[in-house]
Amino acid sequence: MSYASLESALLDLEKQGQLKRISHEVDPYLELSAIQLENFKNHGPVLLFENVKGTPYRVVSNVFGSPERTEWMFRASLKSVKRLIALRKNPLDALKQPFQSATLLKHAFNALPKAVSLNHFNEISINQLPHIQHWPMDGGAFITLPQVYSEDPFKPGLAHSNLGMYRIQLSGNMYTPNIEMGLHYQLHRGIGIHQTQAKARNEPLRVSIFIGGPPAHTMAAVMPLPEGMSELAFAGVLGNRRFRYNYIDGFCISADADFVITGFVNAQEIKPEGPFGDHLGYYSLKHPFPVMRVHKVYAKPRAIWPFTVVGRPPQEDTSFGVFIHHLTGSAISQEIPGVSEVHAVDAAGVHPLLFAVGSERYTPYLEDTRPAELLTQANRILGTGQLSLAKHLFIAAKDTHANAELSCKDPQVFLTHIWERIDPHRDLHFYTQTSMDTLDYSGESLNAGSKLVIAANGPKIRSLCTSVPDLFHTQNVFSTCTLIMPGVVMLCAETVDLASALQFLEQHQEQLKGLAQIVLYNNHMLADSATLMQDYLWITYTRTNPSHDIYGMSARFVNKHWTCELPIVYDARIKPHHAPLLEMPEPYRLKAQSILQNTDKQHIKI
Repeated sequence: MSYASLESALLDLEKQGQLKRISHEVDPYLELSAIQLENFKNHGPVLLFENVKGTPYRVVSNVFGSPERTEWMFRASLKSVKRLIALRKNPLDALKQPFQSATLLKHAFNALPKAVSLNHFNEISINQLPHIQHWPMDGGAFITLPQVYSEDPFKPGLAHSNLGMYRIQLSGNMYTPNIEMGLHYQLHRGIGIHQTQAKARNEPLRVSIFIGGPPAHTMAAVMPLPEGMSELAFAGVLGNRRFRYNYIDGFCISADADFVITGFVNAQEIKPEGPFGDHLGYYSLKHPFPVMRVHKVYAKPRAIWPFTVVGRPPQEDTSFGVFIHHLTGSAISQEIPGVSEVHAVDAAGVHPLLFAVGSERYTPYLEDTRPAELLTQANRILGTGQLSLAKHLFIAAKDTHANAELSCKDPQVFLTHIWERIDPHRDLHFYTQTSMDTLDYSGESLNAGSKLVIAANGPKIRSLCTSVPDLFHTQNVFSTCTLIMPGVVMLCAETVDLASALQFLEQHQEQLKGLAQIVLYNNHMLADSATLMQDYLWITYTRTNPSHDIYGMSARFVNKHWTCELPIVYDARIKPHHAPLLEMPEPYRLKAQSILQNTDKQHIKI
């Protein structure tokens, strides 16, 4: 099975009962996003909106709304793609299974892009497109599933191209309607290299934005492929169909896309972009970013506009991460020797929190449990592609005897393993004054902050408490105390200042035995036991800047190394410089529920 278009994929999903049509008019201002949020929360199907206010085009959401649906769409190529990725480690394996390898060659042929004619597009204008505003404080309408294409100005052509997913502000702020758009990309993104090269040539960068097309094209745009590996080739293999393209006015055009926007980006021309409700669960604020001057806009007949809503995880983009890990999970050991598993924690917004299972293969003395190779592996992780955006990295060594099954997929199990083993005198390693994820506002300025690596090796050295210490039942400093997991409690510190909180904890340190971590929080109730772990992960790791917000009992410096006694205290309260939380107004949420309920009652073929 291969899809030549987005519509062919949707029709296939409809046959499987995985698509619902909404025929009455829906407003792109907050209504579409509120419906998608409710639909995803209820594990709903793909939604095809056939009547969107202000545009002649249909709109679709939740195409990748579950890992199972995502994998089903790529069922024809999934095994071959995984096999091709595995062959990167040892190409000689292909000689051992020649018949399977012949099948792989057939799939590999799809990696070759194919030039075709482009006479099926109609030229339109920006104002005809769906202008979807996702959150109340957004600076305007945004494209949330764009495939942004650029080429190396020194080596033009597909061979040195980049296809990435960078958000596009379609309207609002100071952008001239129909002429200008905002292009926002984070640190460590491929398009940034191309823009730097264009600046060196003193010329604008040509950019093409593809929207829609076969699902494999969208997935290729979010894949963290190694530098130099073509996303277009990957799209062809994953979609079981060669990427079809040609050029118009010097711009690459995806022949299978539903919409294409071409334009120029000049590094010297910037305007405020944002705010935008982002995948950490907060707004990313207004900042100067490059302006894209629109050249032409194209749409094919019966074009469909795909969108998603990003916000506090889990959301639809969670499925991207699950699928990527399914495809490339085994590749991490190829990239970083000794590391068997890396897990970006979705509940914490992916980049803020990373777990890893490494190894201590060269320890000369069995009684020496000091992390050694683990620290070199941590440095490799923090220097690898998008993994470099990690803020908190927990890494543990897999003991071939005692914990051979150690995995970092279950946060509670993995963190328990860490907290039972760390030596706080040596195992906390801070990286200060470093670059950070553009979307992370826990630091005090854009793209700046700190990182913390916590490494654990050796046998268990402590038992963690499994109930709230008695101290917190009698004190009146903190309004509530909640046990999250063994050794970890969260204290509501809404009305107490940090100095008083730390002083109280220091004075009662002897009564905190069995605690490894204390998290101070505010303005978020931990009432639902079903989401307790998710709340802890989100609050603790998105709201803390390690160098500024982590404290310890009897903290001190020894030869410039920060050391302390347990428990470690994380101040995860909202700070004045933090970005606002995402909240959908109640009227829109209730209306979305009503629309979905009424649609369920209609006799719609699904």
